[in-house]
Amino acid sequence: MRKLITHLTCAFACIVTAIASEGFAMDTEPLSQKQQAIVPIAACTASGDIKKLKQALGEGLDAGLTINEIKEIIVQLYAYAGFPRCLNALAAFSETLESRQKQGIADAIGKEAGPFPRDGKTALELGTETQTALVGNPVRGGLMDFAPAADQFLKSHLFGDIFGRDNLDWQSREIATVSALASIPGVESQLRSHITISMNIGITPAQLKKLTAVLGDKVDASVGKNARAVLDSMLGANNSEIADGVIFPRGDENTTYAQYFIGTSYLTMLTTSGVPIGNVTFEPGCRNNWHIHHKGGQILLVTGGRGWYQEDGKPAQELHAGDVVNIPAGVKHWHGAAKDSWFVHLAVSVPAEGASNEWLEPVTDAEYSKLK
Repeated sequence: MRKLITHLTCAFACIVTAIASEGFAMDTEPLSQKQQAIVPIAACTASGDIKKLKQALGEGLDAGLTINEIKEIIVQLYAYAGFPRCLNALAAFSETLESRQKQGIADAIGKEAGPFPRDGKTALELGTETQTALVGNPVRGGLMDFAPAADQFLKSHLFGDIFGRDNLDWQSREIATVSALASIPGVESQLRSHITISMNIGITPAQLKKLTAVLGDKVDASVGKNARAVLDSMLGANNSEIADGVIFPRGDENTTYAQYFIGTSYLTMLTTSGVPIGNVTFEPGCRNNWHIHHKGGQILLVTGGRGWYQEDGKPAQELHAGDVVNIPAGVKHWHGAAKDSWFVHLAVSVPAEGASNEWLEPVTDAEYSKLK
């Protein structure tokens, strides 16, 4: 059973709550080169820094972004940064393309947006469906009731007319939106909302951290620092009680058995003799694969954060500090953090002769995305 505790220390991958209809795939890299290239294009469009924008546009084309993808990114941002910044950015892009053509560089044009509206739906119908999928639940009440016109414009125009265009995937759109909002002072609330949307559609904390690093390197150090502070506060990284250990030290990251986990976990072995006990800390979204403890079971003692435990064929149980889970031998199950919270538990191995651990398939995107 000591092998099980070792397995609980693995690290690195992603929160995957992908929307199946959009076909998002798990990416073990923090961000692809094309995704990284979107960050300064969007940020400089929003901030109006044309000099840095032109450099970012050239680097984006070199990284594989097509002409139409970059146009789509810039046009989308008029909804966040206004038409003046959008038009200035489009003019800069036109000049960049003209300069590259004179140098003999033939950039790929890329896909045009398909017919609209799609599937016979109105912009409002499509936008309402899109917004609900992105956010994870219907958006109503609050400001939407206070200003119904704003609600209609958001649903029909932003999420219908713009996000409904099919020549740029949702992840790319959210990377652009987060990057732009991070560059606009005073919109932290909207930035937080779109960071949440990003994680809802499969962009991982590691990828978002990389996004903030690119902001700092390519745009402005203070912009990257401020964006990282917002992200860390959402992920709980500034909550030292959970991130650094509630009772026992958090321990070191261990990548030895990363193939059995999605996300990053940490381990402190409290004892390895008699009854092995490990203090296991999960970053937001981290969960282990389905697995079975043969002959010997396991006990989980939750000490901090919010997480999940699920047995095969049963609903998932939400876990909080003070909860105790007794896992019998032979029961297929998984456990891990909620997508928006750190999670800490003690893993107590129940000794038994001939005990072993069998790792099975990962928890699917569809299974995990249903958990709130």
